[in-house]
Formats: sequence, C-alpha cells, structure tokens
Amino acid sequence: MSTLTELTLRDVAARIKSKDVSPVEVTQACLDRASATEDKLNAFSMVMADSAMAEARTAEAEIASGNWRGELHGIPVGIKELYDVAGLPTTSSSRVRENWVAEADCASVAQLRAAGAVVLGKTHTHEFAYGISTPNSRNPWDTDRMPGGSSGGSGSSVAAGSTYMSMGSDTGGSIRIPASVCGTVGLKPTFGRCSRAGVTSLSWSLDHVGPLARTVADAAVSLNALAGYDPRDPGSVDIPVEDYTAALGKDVKGMRIGVPKNYYFDNVDTEVEAHVRAAIDLLAGEGAVISEVEIPYADQIMSVEFAICLPEASEYHRRMLRDRPDLYTEDVRLFLEAGELMPATRYVQALRVRQLMQRAWASMFSDIDVIVAPATAAPATKVGQETIDWGGGNEEPITPAFVRLSAPANVTGLPSTATPCGFTDGGLPVAFQAIARPFAETTSIRLCDAYQRMTDWTSRRPAV
Repeated sequence: MSTLTELTLRDVAARIKSKDVSPVEVTQACLDRASATEDKLNAFSMVMADSAMAEARTAEAEIASGNWRGELHGIPVGIKELYDVAGLPTTSSSRVRENWVAEADCASVAQLRAAGAVVLGKTHTHEFAYGISTPNSRNPWDTDRMPGGSSGGSGSSVAAGSTYMSMGSDTGGSIRIPASVCGTVGLKPTFGRCSRAGVTSLSWSLDHVGPLARTVADAAVSLNALAGYDPRDPGSVDIPVEDYTAALGKDVKGMRIGVPKNYYFDNVDTEVEAHVRAAIDLLAGEGAVISEVEIPYADQIMSVEFAICLPEASEYHRRMLRDRPDLYTEDVRLFLEAGELMPATRYVQALRVRQLMQRAWASMFSDIDVIVAPATAAPATKVGQETIDWGGGNEEPITPAFVRLSAPANVTGLPSTATPCGFTDGGLPVAFQAIARPFAETTSIRLCDAYQRMTDWTSRRPAV
C-alpha cells in the first residue's frame, strides 16, 4: 500500500484539514490502490474514477478557500450496490436490475456528499443482499476465502485500502460479518437510527444501514453524518442525534459487560473463542465489571429471524420473481420461493415472539451496559465451502453458522459494533461485537474504541 492508503480516515482528514495533502492526492491514491487490487478482489461493481476526481477537485477548492466541512470532507468512500446513486444503475449485484437507473441519491449518499465525502465507487453485494459470502468478491487476507456478506465488497475495499469507509446494510449480520472476516470495524446502528430511503430492501423490518471502516473512531465520524430522522423511511425514529465522536478516548472503568453463558459461545471456532475471551479479560483488567448473562429466547432467535426475513423478502421480489425468475442466481431464487410458501400465521407468530424477545432483552440490560461476544462463529471460510465441521459429526451449513451470532441484534434492533480482536494462526482476522441498549451507540463505540487503543490489531494491513 502507499502511505496514504495505509492511514485511517481520521489521520487523512487531519492532513487534508492542515493542507498537508489534498483530496485530489488522496483520491488518486485510492484509485491507484483499487486498480492494483481489483483483479484479485473484485470488491467494486463500479469504480467512478472521473466523477470521483471531479468531486475531489471541488473539495480541494472548498478547503483552500477556508470552507472545511468536517472530517469526511475530501475522503473517498465506497457505496454498497444496494444504494441509489443518481444517474447510475442500482443493480444490487444482480442481472434482474442491470438496467435500473436511480433518479436521485439515496439518503445516505446525499448525507455523505453534504459532508464533503468523495464517492469512489459502488461495492459488490451478495445478490440483493440475500447471502453471507458475496461470491463476486474476495477477502484481502486470503483471496481463496470469502469476504463475508452481504456487504462483502465494502469489507474488502476498506481492508484493502481502496476506501477509508464503505457503506453496508445489515439484515442478519451483513455489516458485521464482512467486518469480522475482513478485519475492519462494522457498526450496525439501532433500527431507525439511520435512514434506509433509497436503499434496496431485503427485509424491511430487519434492515439496517451503517458504515464499515478501519477503526471505531472512523466509524463514529461516519455515523455522525448518517444518523438522523427521515420521514421517507417508515422505520425511522425521531429522537436527537448524539455526537458519536464524544464517546472516543474514554476508558472502560466501571462499564458493566455482560458475557453470555449460553448461545454465543456454542459451536464457535476455538481460536475465535480464545481471542474474544482474551479481549474480555483485557477489558476487565482496565476496570470493566464482568458478569455472566443468560440470553433469553435463545432457541427461537434463528427461527424468528428467518420467519420474518423470508416472507418480507419474497413480498418485495414478488413481481420481479414472476417476470424474470431466470435472471436470479439459484441460491437467491430458492430463498425467495421458500418465503412464498411460509404461512401468514407463522410470520405473525414470529412478530409476536420478537416483541417478547425485545422485552426480555431490555430486562437483561437492566443490570449491564453492553454485551461482548463473538461477532462470527468462525473466521473467513474458503470460497465455495458449504458447511463448517464442528467435530463429532456436528456439521453446520455456512449461512446459519455465520448468521446466528449476528441475528439477535437484528431481531431486537439493538446497536452492535464488530471490532477486530486478533488473528488466527493462519493469519485470518477475528472480531468481537459489542451490543448495547437501543440508541446507545455511544456505549458500544466507547468500549470498542477503548479496546482498540489498548491493542494494535487495526494497524495490520493485508499483503494483497
């Protein structure tokens, strides 16, 4: 990597503000990095070199005239292929929508542009965000392995140094899974905290949007630009927006951490568990108060996740599935067809159980501030691998293996931040997630930022 593309978003922002480097130099460095790695990673569905350089020149002129908008001004970012960008196709990495062109920017892109960010390109997703592998893209730490999904292109681009932040979406873990396996930070805000207007839906009552970045601080800067009420999104919640960077630089003394004694450490890779428990011990050594918690409704979490996601996704795709079924990939088409077979009574029952689950989790949080647990059960798997063998004849399909630890924060709608906490002996990233109360993103950010300042995991870069 060049020196510029090895830096964090906040480091580059400080250099841009002081005029040590220009947005044009930074954007060109990211374009060069993308050019050098795309043949191996295929993180981008579209690299927008000409428009990105034009935006960078505009940012350079604005900053030169004294009009610095903030830390995102002149920073190259990636946009997940689900997000509308005016005048460009929103293909959702699918042939079904290869000719669909957006008339306007989605809410997130408009907010990032208002903050001065440079849109470098659009990043691949698993088709319509309906999967955990993003088969078009590869993992920078090992190009024989998947980058996670569905925001795999975003995770890959950030880890490789082509972007300083890339947008993702998370319905069952699609921000935190690629962040975990690519060694980046993935911040899934509370349901309703960030607008989804103009973002292709998978499951409207489970969908969240948020950033993947190199550090927790970079994610906090990004969330400052993205958070807010939007009446165009029926799930949006009208409550005040905090300054998420105010949670940075603090210690964890007195923070009450709940460590699950069930569910989260069941069928988990031994190296993943060891690194996560070491992180918890480190936090305890810095003054955090650790206690065990019982995860409520643990045996129903996955049932509720899929009983809600499948029919909601099938309803969204109902007309397209009938008009162009042959254009869907086989795995996504099978999921959509399965969703149409689910009885309405099953869907309603899942909605009711979700309410009970949310109440039970709220009760659990009365004694703790945050839950710390593995972000994924395993590091990145090989491309094309279909199952994980946990030993003793216990084999699990890839999708539930990766979704089951992230799904609880989707079903409950709680904020969760995935943060790198080590590497396997084979050099693959491992992460924990910090789940907080509704709209308590600052709690999750505070803990994860403190942990990152105690360690050097985020200073490592892949050799791709």
